[in-house]
Amino acid sequence: MERFFGGNPGIVVIRLMIISVIVGVLLSALGLDPRDIIDSFVRLLERIYDMGFDAIEWALRYFLLGAVIVFPIWFVARMLKMFGKSGRTPGTLDSRSRPSDL
Repeated sequence: MERFFGGNPGIVVIRLMIISVIVGVLLSALGLDPRDIIDSFVRLLERIYDMGFDAIEWALRYFLLGAVIVFPIWFVARMLKMFGKSGRTPGTLDSRSRPSDL
C-alpha cells in the first residue's frame, strides 16, 4: 500500500488534506467557487464531445467519398491478381514458393 501512496498512507492523506485547504483558501481569495469550476469543466467536456462528433462526421464523409473509388479498384485488382497472368489456381504452390529440401 505504501508503494501506491508513495509513503505511509495516513501521512499522505493528511498532507493532501492540508494542501487542499491551502489551495481552497487561495481559490476563494481569487473569487472562484467549486461549482463554477465544475460547471466550466462540464461545458469543456460538452464542447469536446460536440467537436468530436463533428470530426467523426467529417471523417466519415470523406471516407465514404474515397471508398467509392478505392474499394472497387482494390476489388478489381485482387480479382485480376487471383485469376490473372499466372494461369494457376489460387492456393497452389509454384516452384518459387516451395521450401527447399534439407
